[in-house]
Amino acid sequence: MGKPVNSRSKEQPPAGRAVEHSVMGPVDKAMEVLSALVETGAPHRLADLARHTGLTKPTVHRLLRGLADSGFVEPSAGGSYRAGPRLLGLAAAALDSGPGLRTIRPVLADLRTRTGLLAHYAVRDGDFAVCLEVSEPAREYALELRPGSRAPLLLSAPGLAMLAALPAPEAELAFTAGESAGHPLPVPAADLREEIAAAGERGYALDDQYEQEDRRALAAAVQDDGGRIVGAVALTGLVFTLDRAGVELYGPMVRAAARAVSAGLGSVGRARLTMARDTARSDTRGAAL
Repeated sequence: MGKPVNSRSKEQPPAGRAVEHSVMGPVDKAMEVLSALVETGAPHRLADLARHTGLTKPTVHRLLRGLADSGFVEPSAGGSYRAGPRLLGLAAAALDSGPGLRTIRPVLADLRTRTGLLAHYAVRDGDFAVCLEVSEPAREYALELRPGSRAPLLLSAPGLAMLAALPAPEAELAFTAGESAGHPLPVPAADLREEIAAAGERGYALDDQYEQEDRRALAAAVQDDGGRIVGAVALTGLVFTLDRAGVELYGPMVRAAARAVSAGLGSVGRARLTMARDTARSDTRGAAL
């Protein structure tokens, strides 16, 4: 597979973003602004947020004022805006409260320690893969990946890994959705289909500079206790730290890490089921008495 050229326009709103129209309510518009606000590269100026969401500048400005009054948005220098303390607090509480991430974090830390690369976990949100957790090595260079970062499903290792774990017709919907929305891919669709098929065979996917130049990533899908694809464990590095030999060495490690997370999530699910059954039995005994 030849090296693709990163030609994706940074000026176009990403696929799946809503644009302002009559059916959008104020909550929908506010969520669009908050989603754009936490994208990589914050703080953002009013014009950037309007272009990214497809909303008009007056609409975005009105929403920002209301969100700032509630603590969800914070004005920054030069007329820019960034996530406010209330939004950050809610995000931190949500990320820390679930048993899933408590299962995932030690696996990511172990993967990062063994490879020296950035380990992360992502889930699917429509046409995007969204990063939920990052375990970053102490290095002099940063990869600018943080919780909340989004990448197109078809152009990211986690996205490709999750698609590879789905039935072929379901994975193919990711291509037809992008085509119907008029969002061209910077990589030939045939190459991506080939990578999805290869990932299904070897158990991990490779993002070879599809969206970001000079960066490679590996990922393997994670299943919950019901066998549903719920996310992907990934490993990212610059091309000189994740070369072809590194891909062959670390790919099976990522696959094993994803299986460990899947097993951990299965244990959590089985524990919940056992507790529910015990509670039901206790309630039944109490009613009988």
